[in-house]
Amino acid sequence: MGDGSTVLVTGGAGFIGSHTCLELLDRGYEVVVADNYSNSSPRALDRVQKLAGRPLLAYDVDLRDRHSLGEVFAGHSIDAVIHFAGKKAVGESVEIPLTYYDVNVGGTAVLLQLMATRGVHQLVFSSSCSIYGQNDWRLLDEGVAASPANPYARSKWICEQMMADACARYGGLSVIALRYFNPAGAHPTGELGEDPHGVPGNVMPYLAQVAIGRLDEIAIFGSDYPTPDGTCIRDYVHVVDIAEGHCLALEHLADETGMRVFNLGSGRGVSVLGLVAAFGEACGIRLPYRLAERRPGDVASLVADPRRVKAAWGWCATRDLAAMCADAWRFQELNPTGYAV
Repeated sequence: MGDGSTVLVTGGAGFIGSHTCLELLDRGYEVVVADNYSNSSPRALDRVQKLAGRPLLAYDVDLRDRHSLGEVFAGHSIDAVIHFAGKKAVGESVEIPLTYYDVNVGGTAVLLQLMATRGVHQLVFSSSCSIYGQNDWRLLDEGVAASPANPYARSKWICEQMMADACARYGGLSVIALRYFNPAGAHPTGELGEDPHGVPGNVMPYLAQVAIGRLDEIAIFGSDYPTPDGTCIRDYVHVVDIAEGHCLALEHLADETGMRVFNLGSGRGVSVLGLVAAFGEACGIRLPYRLAERRPGDVASLVADPRRVKAAWGWCATRDLAAMCADAWRFQELNPTGYAV
């Protein structure tokens, strides 16, 4: 797939989606976005177009609305889809599991049906390392058995299974599921970043809002895990690296048909306390925190074995934790209330 191809990006106004839209425009693709802005802002897409110096088209659409999404397909000659749209907070998924299945699984089912009807045969899916669940301290490769520990993770796993079934039914379909680990950071210009609605469900935007004074302190859920400092260990990956990974996946969709799975991770684990310290160094502020009870659905450690994607495409994470923290803080400093005017 080359320059001039048209890519439908679901959830394109979100954190990873907006950065990926910018990468796509920079690489010459035509971009069509479908997003209902339930946890994002259309202003992010304004900034994407400003940075790229090129336009994109955006539609306010909920993927479960078959008629409206069908109109988007009918109005454009879509060559491929990158599917980000969905709910993504572990803790929230435990509280409202049926909503997660409705949005994540239901929306994906509608998308796959419309792709089949419209003859669109190429899909990159935003999957998750949370599918692996609890593990025994090893780096997680794509062959590790799925063991999702919360409704969010289970919804992603069900979506992957649906896609595999669709590939078995429709021989020309090519799907690449990217199981990325913990996206963090922001665009180095400070124009794009993570700005969730309400209290952040991810730790880095929470830290940024504490540092800027929007929140009082960070709650660290669990200090008694079997890890060196008792807090969860995660593999943080710069959002621009993740966006570049999606563009590479797009270029390799035509390599073969069927379902393929790749990790996007650094292979390096960082504890929550380690992340708090690193972000404090980036912003020059000692960030207040409190230790709280474990959060239902969390697991002790999730760290990638990224060798498969490096061998296949040459992709590897190139931006380190210091860059992630510095870029996230730059976005928050330049946008103290996020994308809000």
